[in-house]
Amino acid sequence: MTATATPDVLAPARLGPVELRNRVIKAATYEGLSHRSLVTKDLVDFHVAYARGGVGMTTVAYCAVTKEGRTDRHQIHWTDDAMPGLRVLTDAVHAEGAAVAAQIGHGGPVADARANGAPVLSPSGRFHAPTLGWARRASAADIRRITEAHAEAARRAVEAGFDAVEVHLGHNYLASSFLSPRINRRTDAYGGSLANRARFAREIMRAVHDAAGGRIAVIAKMNMDDGVPGGFWLDEAIPVAQWLEQDGTVDALEMTAGSSLLNPMYLFKGDAPLREFAAIMPQPIRLGVKTVGRHFLRDYPYRDAYLLEHARQIRAAVRLPVILLGGITGRPVMDLAMREGFAYVAMARALLREPDLVNRLRDDATTPSLCIHCNKCMPTNFTGTRCVLVDPGTTRRDTWGKPAGYVG
Repeated sequence: MTATATPDVLAPARLGPVELRNRVIKAATYEGLSHRSLVTKDLVDFHVAYARGGVGMTTVAYCAVTKEGRTDRHQIHWTDDAMPGLRVLTDAVHAEGAAVAAQIGHGGPVADARANGAPVLSPSGRFHAPTLGWARRASAADIRRITEAHAEAARRAVEAGFDAVEVHLGHNYLASSFLSPRINRRTDAYGGSLANRARFAREIMRAVHDAAGGRIAVIAKMNMDDGVPGGFWLDEAIPVAQWLEQDGTVDALEMTAGSSLLNPMYLFKGDAPLREFAAIMPQPIRLGVKTVGRHFLRDYPYRDAYLLEHARQIRAAVRLPVILLGGITGRPVMDLAMREGFAYVAMARALLREPDLVNRLRDDATTPSLCIHCNKCMPTNFTGTRCVLVDPGTTRRDTWGKPAGYVG
């Protein structure tokens, strides 16, 4: 691409070894539609809707690399039993002309300890509020095991027919928590200096790259800002992005922000749906959300392309393709991203509201997004992620949990 060329966001583009029909990616949003770590018909239909609606690639979220890395007890992890269903899913998306990525990672301190039957892992021992217990410090053996688990996930993604893997290095999941100076208090080779704190993420990306073997694209989803005092921030994100580029282990970077552990609304911007979150929680958590939830689920003003100011600094620092995430709602914002030099855009909430938005933008570039950034979609991942203004009730069908509800 020359300095004066601005690509058409809806024209075909190459992502590593993969040809996409356009530069619009359905961002990873945990669907809440896998069950017993298996693919359901509902999960297939969820992604087929975006493929049919025109995206270049849709992202299956979140596929844990180990059982104890799950953030929900029904999440997919890369077992033999899950593989046939994943192949059905990728075939169904491909039949609609779109590519499909698997988001892989380890939840670390964000994982669900009770559901996993294992303590959460963290760079350093720390109090874990959701379980009122302590997170276990990841040992050197844990680091090696989880790094290899990422490689195995990449190999299985190839086998299942995925076109890409998106490695989760954000939101204070395990790799991200190692990057964070607030969470990582280690004094060994994985703590202290930025180079040490980035070591785990770089080793993961090397393992994934080598396992993928150029057969599928490799994306790193990395924080620019944890959104908490003393956390990982842009001044450290820039050199880490440059190191990943120098390592030659990624085909694209998707830049994100916020901490699922400490400040989740920092990524989303817009309203914080406290009442809706409280309604789905058991007691005494429900009471806690109602009384002190505002300190955890904060309101941040919404504006289109709200991560652009940080992301353009990453884009200027690397030659790698960069995916712009955050407040991508329509053609004007997409075109702005292209003019700014981003290679792709990633959409989430706008597509939850209107899965066919990309097709309608192709027909009429002035089509407005109907998403109002109320964020009431966020609590629905417990009952099937959706826009509640379109689907007030669960999107799980009567076959949920029955043999007829599974594929593969």
